[in-house]
Order: sequence, then structure tokens, then C-alpha cells
Amino acid sequence: MAFQSKEHAKAYWERNVKLMISLLIVWFVVSFGFGILFVDALNTIQIAGYKLGFWFAQQGSIYTFLGIIFVYAKQMRKLDREFGVDDE
Repeated sequence: MAFQSKEHAKAYWERNVKLMISLLIVWFVVSFGFGILFVDALNTIQIAGYKLGFWFAQQGSIYTFLGIIFVYAKQMRKLDREFGVDDE
């Protein structure tokens, strides 16, 4: 990975870290927030016979994590192309 300058590399890593932090916040809110903190409020809603809080604790955080992986890969591919450090 070769950057044009140190400023170019710094901008790349700042955007990378910002993306990671925002995705980690989403993951935290869904897994800890929806699965533990807000479970009582979410349990008032039922989908297919299951309480929504239970669903988030058991399945929702896993699906969200998988979605985050795909979002991160897509955004990093875009960022790599923008900064000219992609493998293609």
C-alpha cells in the first residue's frame, strides 16, 4: 500500500477509524442496548410470536454483525479506490 504523501495516508486512516468507530457504535447499540438495556420496552412488540427484545438478544445482534461486515467491506473498497490503494 503506497500513499502519495503522509497527509494522504493520515486522511485515509482517519476515515478508516471513523468508519470503524461508527460501526462499533451500531453494533453496541443493537447487541447491548436492544438485547439488554431496552429489552423490556422491546418485549412489548411481538413478531411471529416472539418478543422483539428476545429476538434482538438471540438473533438480531448476529444479523446486525453480519450486515456490519458487508458494510465495512463495501465502504473500505470504496475508500481504497478513492485513495488509490486498491488491489485492482
